[in-house]
Amino acid sequence: MLKRINWKLIFKCFAWIICLSGLVVLMSFVGVKKHTLTCTNVKILIPGADNFIEREEIDAILKQSQGKLIGRKLEDINLEDIEKNIKANPYIAFSTVYADMDGVIHVEIQQRQPILRVINFNSQDFYIDRNGLKMPVSPNFTANVLVANGKIMEHFSGRVDTLITDLARDLYKTALYIKQDTLWDAQIEQLFVDEKGDMELVPRVGNQRIILGSADSLEVKMRNLLAFYKQAMPKVGWDTYKTINIKYTNQVVCEKNKIDSSATKLKTTVILDTASNNNQEIIQENPDADSAPGEKPSVSSTEQEKKKDKTDTRKNKI
Repeated sequence: MLKRINWKLIFKCFAWIICLSGLVVLMSFVGVKKHTLTCTNVKILIPGADNFIEREEIDAILKQSQGKLIGRKLEDINLEDIEKNIKANPYIAFSTVYADMDGVIHVEIQQRQPILRVINFNSQDFYIDRNGLKMPVSPNFTANVLVANGKIMEHFSGRVDTLITDLARDLYKTALYIKQDTLWDAQIEQLFVDEKGDMELVPRVGNQRIILGSADSLEVKMRNLLAFYKQAMPKVGWDTYKTINIKYTNQVVCEKNKIDSSATKLKTTVILDTASNNNQEIIQENPDADSAPGEKPSVSSTEQEKKKDKTDTRKNKI
């Protein structure tokens, strides 16, 4: 008869009963102590290098929300209300407020991390943070981030908000990609949107315009640009090209201006085929006519002059 008794199950049930009883006693003890505890101190933790908000501002929020905290009973202090008021600040992404058994109230804050500063078409100035949300600029602190300007139609209402236009989302994707790459973060200092709505990258080294277009296939485009930097730039120098166009999937199209003896500007287009690593240099007569990759270029003025010289020589012989 004794063999049929499951002593292992009885032991588990007994252990659970002891644990639950101990938990109830502990919670009762904490509840009783909370009624007698008073606030002895307030510790505020704001990690990070950005200083959009200072301790004095948090102190002001605490005072406005609950009044003076030190010396008051913890049961009379609404910690949830304090947390809610802190989160309402546009520079704060997350906050946690709690009290320990020594009567110390802890306020832990995580600031928003901007990755792009935007100056739109109407001269409105705002940030886009790491989560893709718009946030206002601060009169007390300026973040060291990329700046985007030009024909940007994204509107800012003055409060934290999501992005509306496709262009703004492309700017955010591009800025986030650059921020996460140490090479491009050191090389690219500005984004510019031209009249066609194409994004351009402004480098720290070199005076060329890097035409990105949109953020579609962004990783491929930047990989093509890196291949061009490694293959072409060491040979010709950083200031040779006027524009570097990486809008196309498998090609990098570059343009540079030359001046011949007749003071006529010639546009040289260098096409780097990233798929086969072949370079092709084309000289076009019309500096304002943009030939797409693969399009047959016009005959250069220097070639026309050579043909004219040959014709004049033949006439003299006759």
